[in-house]
Amino acid sequence: MTKLVGRWTTPLVVLAIALASSCKGAKGDDSAALADTVAKASTSARTDSVRATASSVAPTAGARTVLFIGTSLTAGLGLNPDSAYPQLIQEKIEAAHLPFDVVNAGVSGETTAGLLRRLDWLLRGNFDVVLVESGANDGLRGTPIAAVRQNLEEVLSRIRTARPAAHVMLVQMEAPPNMGQEYTTAFHTLFGEVARETGATLVPFLLQGVAGDRSLNQADGMHPNQRGEHIVADNVWRSLEPVLRAKP
Repeated sequence: MTKLVGRWTTPLVVLAIALASSCKGAKGDDSAALADTVAKASTSARTDSVRATASSVAPTAGARTVLFIGTSLTAGLGLNPDSAYPQLIQEKIEAAHLPFDVVNAGVSGETTAGLLRRLDWLLRGNFDVVLVESGANDGLRGTPIAAVRQNLEEVLSRIRTARPAAHVMLVQMEAPPNMGQEYTTAFHTLFGEVARETGATLVPFLLQGVAGDRSLNQADGMHPNQRGEHIVADNVWRSLEPVLRAKP
């Protein structure tokens, strides 16, 4: 039985995320419209983020906590609540007989700046491992690389300060190609650099093997369907399982 320790999700609006194949050939006007949609979603997410962690279930006795912080991809936008990849990770944890419970703290539409605004709330809870999936919405909006880097560095540094014993993981995300080669290359590179500078474990691209494949995504072409979500869970599990097994 899947144990859902905390359903900290707010599926607000359909949020476009950086999927290379689905964004190829986008025109300037399309990019502007997409950025406007993301901006509205982010505003809505900020309004509702206080409610995003309203409900929780008591953790299993003796279990430790894995906290998933992220956007609509982590929240499981468009999916059954039990089909988001953090809940699929919970099933893998149970199958491996590891003493961990999952908390899903995904909020649709969130940017790295939005994550900073709600981080103090998230740090009130106890966790042993935290996985941060953030930045894709910044990439869609063309947020300056320096700002994304600064926000992620601050997020990870504040987590380190508040929970020095926790294992911190950062998920690689990508910007759409219509932002230009210079931007997309710099965006890709910043995640590895931030992980090294903060001592976080870098998790490979969340949507590897899913992005751009219509059969693995919902009708919007940007959020994984149930089949795709299982692949996303496998992507994360390859990095997360060794971390959990190494915990004493």
